Amino acid sequence: MSDNNSTQSSDFSSASLLFFILKWRKPILVVTIATAIISAAVSFMITERYLSTAIFFPANNSSLSKGLMTEDAQGKNDLSKFGEEEQAEAMLQILNSDKIRWRLWSKYQMMDHYDIDPLGANPQTKLANKWDDNVSYKRTEFNSIRIDVLDISPDTAALLANEIAALVDTMRNEMIRSRAQAAYEIMDEEYSSLVSYMTDLDDSLTVLRNKGVQDYEKQIEMITGVYYQAIADNNTRAVKQLQMELDTLAKYGSASKSMTENLEFLRERLVLQKGKYDEIRVDATKNLTWKFVVNEAVAAEKKEYPIRWLIVVVSTMASLLLSVLSIIAVENYNKYMTQLKQGKK
Repeated sequence: MSDNNSTQSSDFSSASLLFFILKWRKPILVVTIATAIISAAVSFMITERYLSTAIFFPANNSSLSKGLMTEDAQGKNDLSKFGEEEQAEAMLQILNSDKIRWRLWSKYQMMDHYDIDPLGANPQTKLANKWDDNVSYKRTEFNSIRIDVLDISPDTAALLANEIAALVDTMRNEMIRSRAQAAYEIMDEEYSSLVSYMTDLDDSLTVLRNKGVQDYEKQIEMITGVYYQAIADNNTRAVKQLQMELDTLAKYGSASKSMTENLEFLRERLVLQKGKYDEIRVDATKNLTWKFVVNEAVAAEKKEYPIRWLIVVVSTMASLLLSVLSIIAVENYNKYMTQLKQGKK
């Protein structure tokens, strides 16, 4: 058996590859030409697709209010600062969200665009698979975000790429506003309640001022001195008048002092709360872009897919190699069967 194997190896090695191809040139040539023709025909049947690309850098995650209204000596809230890897990953999560998909699918009727029957089997799954085949997002080595869109229409590819990039800002602002709006409503209620309470205190102090209580401590010190002087001077009329004023201060003075001190404390609190109120109001009502656009998508002039010559070349070379290997296998099999029959004789 080993002698037979060595004989087969010797026979094949002694025949050059060129001789082998020349021997079988007709079937190899027929298969190769047929493959080239078929692959060329198939490549022309493949729908052409055009690529559009949008590229942007994520911005710093700072909120609009902190970036504009908060003192930041270290520059952590700088709105002109590029985001880092964490911000880029957050952008990718937003881009891959179902909300962005559904908005685009609905707005541009992508099911019709991709010729998917909405009444057929699993239309949503087919649409999602088709979308994933044509739309991709990735973080580049420079920490930017790249959006690639393939489509049969170059204008549609560019439109979708730019729309996806724009929706990043829309989705981010909606997420921030939904949270900030709830906080703004709570802050607005607290702020209005504080202002109303301070107004009531001020009205009460106005009533006491009308009764003659202006500054309790200064008044009591001044009137007491004048009162004892009037007693010393035996000025009965002045003593009576001053006693009335002292009685008024005794009756309303502590309340006036308490409300004045409380009002001063509340004014300081109102200043702090007003700053927070203004910040949260900005976050709840204003929009901000969260990216720096490097490259806006434009309609491609040349198709991206298919590369017809590459399809033809690869298919032809593959068929040529497969043909040669098949013929070698057939020849070796025939030789083996012949030797097997001779051995039995």
